[in-house]
Amino acid sequence: MLTAFACDKKSEEPAKPTPPAATPSAPAPQPSKAEAVPASTPTATQSAAPVNPALLKPEAAKEKAPEKFKVKFTTTKGDFVVEATRAWAPIGADRFYNLVKLGFFTDIGFFRVVPDFVVQFGIHGNPEVAAAWRTAQLQDDPTSKQSNEKGTLTFAKGGPNSRTTQMFINYKNNDRLDKMGFPPFAKVISGTEVIDAINKEYGEQPQQPTVQSEGNAYLKREFPRLDYIKSATIVTK
Repeated sequence: MLTAFACDKKSEEPAKPTPPAATPSAPAPQPSKAEAVPASTPTATQSAAPVNPALLKPEAAKEKAPEKFKVKFTTTKGDFVVEATRAWAPIGADRFYNLVKLGFFTDIGFFRVVPDFVVQFGIHGNPEVAAAWRTAQLQDDPTSKQSNEKGTLTFAKGGPNSRTTQMFINYKNNDRLDKMGFPPFAKVISGTEVIDAINKEYGEQPQQPTVQSEGNAYLKREFPRLDYIKSATIVTK
């Protein structure tokens, strides 16, 4: 949702961050309307893999996160670790903690990769799960003292109080996002080379409405070399 971080007023779905326009004086990133689409119902052509029932009940995912915790992401390019700091964005950090504990980040595509800007992910590969979380919007956190510097992890959104599950990692210092309501909640502490190696060939081609409605079936059919998060786990040692 780093496109312009504002969404169509007709929808409360978070918008993705957008890179600056290729002009001498590029304006601040504008919200993408791609995310501003209604949740759709899975079709008969989509995967019928069993779903963890807890993933369909976002309203129950209310556990408070530790003040600091680490998460290991295993991806198709290797592993990286982030450290979350709850004080930076308490509401966002709590959501992230609960998503990880529920196993949300399993087979999750990096569907938006913009060099020198961000890599974005967080739409679940199962349309039923994706639909359940699209309305589980969070209240905004206060502006954080932590800037959107290179390697920070931040929730995407499409307007006030619209964060759900989509997030992005900053490829560079994007401090212009700080005053736009995008407080980071974690930072990559190891494996930055893995993030840099994520396949960029598809850029912003994957259509978010279709990712929402068809899930990984669409991504794997149309973008066969896309990279994925295999799993994310709380680091206990």
